[in-house]
Amino acid sequence: MKSSPIAGKELCFEATLEKWAEGMDYCAIPIPAAITEALGTHGSVLVMACLNDSAPFKVSLFPVGGGQHYMRIKARVRKETRTRAGDPVHMRITVLDRAAVTYPADLLSALRAQGATRDFKALFPGRRNFIVRRIDEAVKPETRRKRIQEAVNEAQRGRTELPDRGK
Repeated sequence: MKSSPIAGKELCFEATLEKWAEGMDYCAIPIPAAITEALGTHGSVLVMACLNDSAPFKVSLFPVGGGQHYMRIKARVRKETRTRAGDPVHMRITVLDRAAVTYPADLLSALRAQGATRDFKALFPGRRNFIVRRIDEAVKPETRRKRIQEAVNEAQRGRTELPDRGK
């Protein structure tokens, strides 16, 4: 997978927080067309983001068709920044290289114990990054352990479903 031509560059823009689903606590912001164009892809793009003065958080810009991307803003970030749907927000994003995944020690240990390290690294970079991000976002230790086991299982499934990948 090739990196975005603007990986590592910080981009800033203004947007309005939009409610995305009735009855659900799901909000997102539109990414300006100029930024989407600069990304050079219609696929998802991993970024490190700050909303207003929030702590930095990893999130993917997701495509919605027509060359448009959106970014989901989790409830935790909205609570921290005291923002709600309809509020104007200032965004800072830095495009990350999807291939540059830092693996948590407990995940590596579990993969090694099950002989699945190579299989995990054979998963698509975006998938590995998503899995690692889910593990890192777990609040409870039991949730983290569960997600690590899910990662091991997915790696092992990849071995049987795609035997020639990464071998």
